[in-house]
Amino acid sequence: MKSLLPCSLVLSAACLAQQPALKALPDAPPPANSTLLLAQATPPSAGAPSNTPPVPTTATPVPRGPRLTLLEAEKIALDRNPNISIAHLLQLAQGQFTREVASIEMPTVTGDLTAVGAHDDSRITASALNNPIVYNRAAGGLTVRQLITDFGRTRNLVKNAQSTAKAQFDTERATVEDITLAVDQAYYQALTAQSLLKVAQQTLATRQATGQQIGALTSQKLRSTLDLSLADVQISQAQLLVLDAQNSASSAMASLNAILGSEADQQYDLVDETPQNPQAAPANEEGLVQLAFRSRPDLASLNDRWLAARQFASAEHDLLRPTVSALAAVGGTPVRADQIQSSWYGAAGANISIPIFNGFQYTARAKEADLRAQAASEQVRNLRETIARDVRAAVLNAQIAFQRIGVSRQLFDQANTALELAQARYKVGLSGIVDLTQAQLAQTEAEIGYTNARFAYQTALAEVRYQTGQ
Repeated sequence: MKSLLPCSLVLSAACLAQQPALKALPDAPPPANSTLLLAQATPPSAGAPSNTPPVPTTATPVPRGPRLTLLEAEKIALDRNPNISIAHLLQLAQGQFTREVASIEMPTVTGDLTAVGAHDDSRITASALNNPIVYNRAAGGLTVRQLITDFGRTRNLVKNAQSTAKAQFDTERATVEDITLAVDQAYYQALTAQSLLKVAQQTLATRQATGQQIGALTSQKLRSTLDLSLADVQISQAQLLVLDAQNSASSAMASLNAILGSEADQQYDLVDETPQNPQAAPANEEGLVQLAFRSRPDLASLNDRWLAARQFASAEHDLLRPTVSALAAVGGTPVRADQIQSSWYGAAGANISIPIFNGFQYTARAKEADLRAQAASEQVRNLRETIARDVRAAVLNAQIAFQRIGVSRQLFDQANTALELAQARYKVGLSGIVDLTQAQLAQTEAEIGYTNARFAYQTALAEVRYQTGQ
């Protein structure tokens, strides 16, 4: 029975509708009388500690909550998950940075209001090579600065910012796909956990009914106490299965709530929309690989960052070129010293800044940018190789998962037939309780395996959609 416990996350509610009704052991007394007979035939164990916690003898109903479909779960997650908000805010911030860089090409206008009181006939004689005279004055004016050309550096910086913004937009799309895949995985995990709980409860109820019938037969000397003891073992194992299933269902629902962006312990009644006869897994691996190259947003983001790195490298090379800018100033001086004769001023000019030597800083910056652009190119190549591998692996996994559905279904049908035969043979005395319990165990394991195969295939298809950027 230990082999059942690791399977606690792999069951589906859909298989319950397909499971044939198990035949009860014939000639069993009515339920009310069998319960009394079971209590009489199973005395408490000698020396049992009095502080042993009570074991549930009946199945606890599966918790019910609002109905939730997979599409609804995906929509809730995209609306509430904080990772989506983070990616969107970063994308908006990068857009503002693009505007910030583009502002270098636009004119800058500055307004100035100046009032100075100076000591008569004094000059500023320290901290500089110039020796200006400071006059008493109060004035106001405007200063206009305009970059004429820096021979491509600013233009390359703007392109770099635009490519980085596009990369951030693709990163937001990639985050959406990441969250969608995580929701699909958490949803199917929670759905299988809820289904496991239902199956465990049904298993417990079935084995309790069998135990009651065997207890009644034992009290009538038609079965041995060994049969009753083994039936009790089966009931205890089913009770443990229920406890494990309850824990798994709670953990899976907590994980789903976290993906949905909820802090509350909301319990949902998950809707199983899995088709009973799903379509076969995709077979055109190479076509899907090329589709992934065209559609994966993370690859597009990395391509954009590589392009941005190249543009930044070009901008760093442009540091060695001159910069031409224009400057104009105009204003008035209504309050002034006698030495300032005009009440207004105006001037315009141009300036050419030519880099000559700065300790090879610009050369090193350009080389660094080139190396980082080469590294970005290698990152793109590495991701393409990873995508090709992951797409092929996802397709192969989906194909195997699809084949497991048919095999698991066949095993499940065979286990149901074997259990019916074991019950009939036990009734007429052609087999013992061991054969019956083994048949029950095999039927439960087959049910778990079949349900696991159905939901594993749906998860595999979700992985294929994610890997191909769909």
